[in-house]
Amino acid sequence: MTYEEALAKIDSYERFSRRPTLERIAALLERLGNPQDGLRFFHVAGTNGKGTTCTLLASVMTAAGYRTGLYLSPHVCDFRERMQVDGEPIPKEELAPAAERVFRAADELEGRGVRANEFEVITAAAMLWFSERKCDVVALETGLGGRYDATNVVRNPLVSVITSISLDHTQVLGDTVEQIAAEKSGIIKPGRPVVCGPGLPPGALEVVRRAAGACGSRFVEADAASLSAEKFSLAGTELTYRGEPLFLPLAGEHQLKNAATALAVLDILRGEGVRVPLPAVRAGFAATRLPARLELISADPPIVVDGAHNPEGIAALADALRRFLPGREIVAVMGMMADKDVPHAVRSLSGLFSRVVAVAPPSPRAMGARQLAALWRAAGTPASAAADAKGALEEAFSALKPGGALVICGSFYLAGELRAPALQILKIRKK
Repeated sequence: MTYEEALAKIDSYERFSRRPTLERIAALLERLGNPQDGLRFFHVAGTNGKGTTCTLLASVMTAAGYRTGLYLSPHVCDFRERMQVDGEPIPKEELAPAAERVFRAADELEGRGVRANEFEVITAAAMLWFSERKCDVVALETGLGGRYDATNVVRNPLVSVITSISLDHTQVLGDTVEQIAAEKSGIIKPGRPVVCGPGLPPGALEVVRRAAGACGSRFVEADAASLSAEKFSLAGTELTYRGEPLFLPLAGEHQLKNAATALAVLDILRGEGVRVPLPAVRAGFAATRLPARLELISADPPIVVDGAHNPEGIAALADALRRFLPGREIVAVMGMMADKDVPHAVRSLSGLFSRVVAVAPPSPRAMGARQLAALWRAAGTPASAAADAKGALEEAFSALKPGGALVICGSFYLAGELRAPALQILKIRKK
């Protein structure tokens, strides 16, 4: 089986199953010899920040000399981003055989009337590969929620982490922050420590605290005040931690919360005798790379790519644009999923863009470009609907004035589709 054939087969599985349960993924992994049982994990859930926190932890542990796996979802530019060891994506020639073993196990299950879904198949392949690569530790990001997420087959995580709680995926997880917190708290395991990101809503924080208490787990709320920010820019954030300078090449004040959460997890590890020296923290933070999180892909003109799509993420984007691009005329290429709170996103970003080019991201759940453009016009911002991604970029670059900036936002699907073409168009225009 080739790499391309493996991806096509993965795409053939249903995205979601009708009944939330861990039985399917448990049965699938059992047929593979339960590779996850020989691994140690940071298990990370949260509405926002979980991918960043996982990446920070993985980068630091690699810098400290541990063979470190990283599991992320969704990918932005390349499917192989989802599974990494020591910062390197899974090679194509290694993904295909791992996936093929999972497909055979999934076929056996289907013969008994049990149909695995796409994320379960991907998760099983990742567990198998991390085991084969003999990872010392894996930073594991949940896909959706926590309690019934396929990643929740891990039994004794080094630390369970809940980065943030806000309203997203309400049709699945519940329509209050307390209900969502209860779902995400499902990753907490008996006797294993729990770290909560700073600034959770009080009701959500209390739900997580109670869940930790019920499991007899030590509960730690990360403290953003443990860090002081010396300088913010689109290129990154200069920090001081316990008197030591750190540089985080990720933009936005919200990154203080992610950094504080990761540092709280590392403190717990040190307390349990795991060697994580401060130079490794410094090197790991500086080496962190994560696409489409307020990513500056060009400085002249400024081009920012951001995949934020829920109220908390959109608010962080709006704050960053006000802070880092004041007084500039900003042209936006925007696309969103129809099941997101698009009117709220438009309200939050209203007044920041001189023009919006709307386009549908590459997903059956995408909102139509015309509908999104109409929402922007109703909010008082000039907007047009592009037929496709290439046309959206061409229109946006044509509208870009000297001294202006371009922002691609609203969806990780859109960010992945437009990130490379935007750089190509810019290169051609600069010739």
